[in-house]
Amino acid sequence: MKHTFFTLVSALLLCAAYTNAQNRKLMVHAVAFYNLENIFDISHDVGKNDYDFLPDGSYHWDENKYTNKLNNMARVLYDLGTDKVPYGASIIGVSEVENDNVLNALMAQPGMKERGYKYIHLEGPDKRGVDCALIYNPKAFKVDKFFHKLYIYENGDTTRATRPFLCVQGKLAGDNLTVIVCHWPSRGSEGVFREAAGRQVRALTDSIRLADPSQHIMVMGDMNDDPDDTSMAKYLGARRKMKDVGEGDFFNPWWEILRGKGQGTLSYQGGWNLFDQIVLSRNMLDLNGKKEYKELTLYSYHIFKRDYLMQQEGRYKGTPKRTTSGGVWINGYSDHLPTVTYLVKAM
Repeated sequence: MKHTFFTLVSALLLCAAYTNAQNRKLMVHAVAFYNLENIFDISHDVGKNDYDFLPDGSYHWDENKYTNKLNNMARVLYDLGTDKVPYGASIIGVSEVENDNVLNALMAQPGMKERGYKYIHLEGPDKRGVDCALIYNPKAFKVDKFFHKLYIYENGDTTRATRPFLCVQGKLAGDNLTVIVCHWPSRGSEGVFREAAGRQVRALTDSIRLADPSQHIMVMGDMNDDPDDTSMAKYLGARRKMKDVGEGDFFNPWWEILRGKGQGTLSYQGGWNLFDQIVLSRNMLDLNGKKEYKELTLYSYHIFKRDYLMQQEGRYKGTPKRTTSGGVWINGYSDHLPTVTYLVKAM
């Protein structure tokens, strides 16, 4: 048993190490985010408006469709990060997950089970019943604590409820890391509600930094806003350029991806948006260009885009292949594409 354990650990370390131009070995970890687009089971959750995703609902959501959705989501989650690390992502934030039943079923899928993925999930007040969760490889990320920070409607509105901010703290590559998974108010709401989310998450990260300056902080999620919208750029303080990242601010690599390269994670009326973002605190950046990597440092990032995730023909060719299109089940994946960041640390 001991031999098996050390073999697994050694294999993990071997996969995570590579040699750069200076012949230094670096530990590499992939951290990703993916909006799973309505992954519901086929049973009603009391108090939740999940009726569309029942066998007699508008989507006629049955065991076959649910099983295929689980298989499809597991395929993507398993592939995330494998462009650079064979064992996949160490941490994956997800949104639009209904409950623990769904997450347990997802973790039981062959690829997910093989890697030993675990999850963190807390039930939130969203009326449809969709939540955020954090999936992680316990061989890489050691969870210390987690909690919800409720979204507060600053206009005093108590009739609506949206997803809280899921905060998970632990150690990755020996460094203290806080990951905050978000799903900000939808585009059906005015921008002021997402601006409020930006202010509230910034207040949360400021308090975390004040309590423990050693924390490396990543804020990720479906923000329902682009990187240059006020909620992200002004209120969260997620900057386009590293040189503009001050204390307490974040670097947003997706700003350049969207506005500089014209790439996005979801398509609307022929154009691209990039709502699915991962931003990083200042202490995770190589600001001086010395490439010392003494602590977790952003190395690279990309939108995860495989052929199987995209429509290959028809009116929506070249856009994400959804679970349904025009109300018709097409056995797709999600209306969003995942985003992936790679962090390195000198061994």
